[in-house]
Amino acid sequence: MISPYTGWTREHWAALADRLLLAARAHASPAHARIAFPGPPGGYGPDVDALEGFARTFLAAGFRVAGEDGRDPLGLMEWYAEGLAAGVDPASPERWPRLDEHDQAKVEAASVALVLHLTRAWLWDRLPTRVREQVVDWLAPAVGAAYPPINWVWFQIVTEQFLASVGGPYAEEDIEAGLALARTFERADGWYADGPERAYDHYNGWALHLYPLLWSEMAGRAPDPAYLARLERFLDDAVHLVGADGSPLVQGRSLTYRFAAAAPFWAGARAGVGSPGLLRRAASGIVRHFAERGAPDRDGVLTLGWHGPWRGIAQNYSGPGSPYWAVKGLLGLSLPAGHPVWTAVEEPLPVETGDFTRVVRAPGWLVSGTRADGIVRVVNHGTDHARPGARLPDAPLYARLGYSTATFPLLSGDPLDQSVAVLDGDGRASHRTGFASGPVSALPSGTLVGSSRWRARWGDQGPGPDHGYSRPGGELRDGPEVEVVSAVRGPWEVRFARLRAAPGGRLCLGGWPAPEGGPATRVIGGPGLTERGVAVEATPLAGRTLVPWCATPGPAEPGRWYTAALLLGAGDEPPVVKENVITWPDGATDEIPLPV
Repeated sequence: MISPYTGWTREHWAALADRLLLAARAHASPAHARIAFPGPPGGYGPDVDALEGFARTFLAAGFRVAGEDGRDPLGLMEWYAEGLAAGVDPASPERWPRLDEHDQAKVEAASVALVLHLTRAWLWDRLPTRVREQVVDWLAPAVGAAYPPINWVWFQIVTEQFLASVGGPYAEEDIEAGLALARTFERADGWYADGPERAYDHYNGWALHLYPLLWSEMAGRAPDPAYLARLERFLDDAVHLVGADGSPLVQGRSLTYRFAAAAPFWAGARAGVGSPGLLRRAASGIVRHFAERGAPDRDGVLTLGWHGPWRGIAQNYSGPGSPYWAVKGLLGLSLPAGHPVWTAVEEPLPVETGDFTRVVRAPGWLVSGTRADGIVRVVNHGTDHARPGARLPDAPLYARLGYSTATFPLLSGDPLDQSVAVLDGDGRASHRTGFASGPVSALPSGTLVGSSRWRARWGDQGPGPDHGYSRPGGELRDGPEVEVVSAVRGPWEVRFARLRAAPGGRLCLGGWPAPEGGPATRVIGGPGLTERGVAVEATPLAGRTLVPWCATPGPAEPGRWYTAALLLGAGDEPPVVKENVITWPDGATDEIPLPV
């Protein structure tokens, strides 16, 4: 059996792509230029929403036809050619917003350019001259334009590279400057930061690792060996961040892109790095995870949400067409059926072969996977989508102390889940963004240790648009300095926390936000953490999500280390902690170095 873990073959992937593409036609305008999926408009308005609907499904169509060497039984190229012609025609009632009219068009232009490259012989080369000229005119405002200095730099590079390939206007200095900027995003072990901040999330894979490969193909260049080495090293971490049930790590913005998280594994296959059977196992596990849980829905539509619809997951830039960036995860269909990634036998994920611990240095993560429950957990001492010392409230998708493949962070309110917070007189919990990271490392026993410290502060997000990370402008009050040391082994974390000086307040330690009926979540407070409770909230995983917590009954004693053991998943006997010595359920003993 070629797919002993997922059961998915290339035929399953092709069927999913076809279902998405045929369902999209029901929401298309008469000339197919605009695909307006049902739902309230996004923050950028219905014109942008409909452009996204076209451009992002166009990606799926391009992958589908390219991998079949132009065979096109659904008539995808003809159907999208009609839409393309109407979208770029300035006189058409279905015309698209131009790149110099709305910045989001710069994003969608890159998808249009990429598919025109991948399907050149079957689409671009057959377009009437006037349509080709209007496509060039629509893409041309990318030249010399300002793009945010984040993953967007690749949208300009890809767009201008296509223009260069068809004799259109382009600026070599734009491409060279963009490539130079992208190199400044490089971090340890093949990771990228999405800009100058500690911004680590799925954009590492579905943007910052994906586009360099595709751009090099567009430019007719062999991939840079240094890039290939970085991709291979990153993928070694990435396969450790997929749960046995196929769930990617639930962390970072734009989670409604769902199985776009499979894109870097296909990039590895396309580039010839990594083990084909393992890469397909990871990718197929991710897409099957969603396909079996309501994405797409019964009408074949990808809604704003995670499994099913959940409007609260949306960022300000998210509209009804936005979820279709998930089709980046269908990149594997651009590889022919005879490619090794489709013919190799699936290999097990790391979490399926045994328990593991792993330090991921760039984002400051302590990673623990356990075979018994198939869960991968991340304890976070390095990521908040901010800079050290920033005075900002927490972004729930970045600044929590823990994320996993089986839990979903609470998206509103003050920190509770996976937090160490100081409670003020009104019971409000403090935030940690701007923390200083300590080292993350593995002890000789295999136990992982990491730390961070921060100035606790209370406040709310500012009034600006929600892009998934913290919004400045809210009123903030500073509190005492907090220090945390984490020791991680198996399904357990032992968390040491203290206030470094007075005045303080009550100290509260929140646990994993597990869906009711799902994996076990427990917090066992040590001496001084005598108040205990369980909060019940709704998340995209469950209407009732349980968050256990423990707290001091009164103000915490400055300088004193308080200790709690936190469980997520299968684990009965808790660790035994005496001062800074931990005896774990498997019999291992560690002396944890605590700062003086």
